[in-house]
Amino acid sequence: MEKKSNMVAIVTMCFIFAMISFVTNMAAPFGNIWRGHYEWAGMMGNMMNFAAYLFMGIPAGKMLVKVGYKKTTLIAIATGFVGIVIQYLSSFSFLGGSAIYVYLLGAFVCGFCVCMLNTVVNPMLKLLGGGGNKGNQYIQIGGTFNSLTGTLTPLLVGVLIGTVTDKTAMSDVAPLLFIAMGVFAISFIIISFVSIPEPALERKNVKYEHSAWSFRHVVLGVVAIFFYVGIEIGIPSQLNFYLSDASEKGAGLLESGAAIGGAIAAVYWLLMMVGRALSSLISGKVSTRTQVIAVTSTAVVLVLVAILLPRDLVMNMPGYSVERGFFMASGVPVKALFLVLCGLCTSIMWGAIFNLSTEGLGKYTEQASGIFMMMVVGGGIMPLLQDVIAKNAGYMASYWLVIAMLLYILYYALWGCKNVNKDIPVE
Repeated sequence: MEKKSNMVAIVTMCFIFAMISFVTNMAAPFGNIWRGHYEWAGMMGNMMNFAAYLFMGIPAGKMLVKVGYKKTTLIAIATGFVGIVIQYLSSFSFLGGSAIYVYLLGAFVCGFCVCMLNTVVNPMLKLLGGGGNKGNQYIQIGGTFNSLTGTLTPLLVGVLIGTVTDKTAMSDVAPLLFIAMGVFAISFIIISFVSIPEPALERKNVKYEHSAWSFRHVVLGVVAIFFYVGIEIGIPSQLNFYLSDASEKGAGLLESGAAIGGAIAAVYWLLMMVGRALSSLISGKVSTRTQVIAVTSTAVVLVLVAILLPRDLVMNMPGYSVERGFFMASGVPVKALFLVLCGLCTSIMWGAIFNLSTEGLGKYTEQASGIFMMMVVGGGIMPLLQDVIAKNAGYMASYWLVIAMLLYILYYALWGCKNVNKDIPVE
């Protein structure tokens, strides 16, 4: 009976993981719409989405302890529904110039939702896997579903938008917003009837002599998570902007640039799904630390090659337009291929860093999960900084920032992840 209960909980957590990516990955392609009206707005939806983590991360961790995993999940889903409704309201023309601010408010509210969901799903999958390599394996399985929706979202938005013009508006992607509302409503009903383990509630009366901040590998892991999310979001988002830009600064694709950019960005998320699926198969035998060292080193090489390759070295890559359906887009810089391949590398980093950083924490796990979610704000700050570099120094120059962040994660995997505070009682 316990195994059956655990399986239901695992499936539920994997579904929640998928919802997180579905909501998060709407921000960058939606940014293409608003960028056509306001040059500064390209990454602002993404920034608002991740800024919410800074405010909600620690409160979400406290919610786990106070009301448990299930109630926190339901509150998060209800919040997400409200956020999507607000984003939909931004499509109404009567709002005029205020529409962008309504959209940004909706993105911010959705950020509260995904922060709470992330705070729930990661420690729960680690717990269900029993920690260690098995815990990482379960997180990677959940991450596979996360990447599946991450693949479909930019592709769907690209299909609905086609070519971005100054007339493109949020009303063009209203069908996707309606789907999101439906998913949230159905999810709320289903999870209301699902039984989820509540380890945090069992520890409500436990005394906490220290905090998660007392562990060096947690503190260094917090920085690693901050940089990782910046990498994960920054690589495909800036690539999407680069391919959508028909000017000399961009890829120079004159036909359906946004659709091609969306399709190629979708390949990045597809490769993340493949990478997480492969990691879930080997994580029982290959250590988490070894995997992070391997993929981070590879990512540094791939990004470096993408930066140094000449723009006029081109190839065919998949695209999609409403008029032509799927087609092979010609004249796509080979740079794009190397950046897309980074999806295989970034795929395992989230779960692996979380697993390494929370290993051996015991009763401090929920608190650490909240702290980590707070630092996911890096997914808003670092891509925004990368976007500033791109506007001033060029798209490819902005990827030097990505290399710097990757090198820190490599340091963490090599030396920073070791728990040197084993004398602190965690039971």
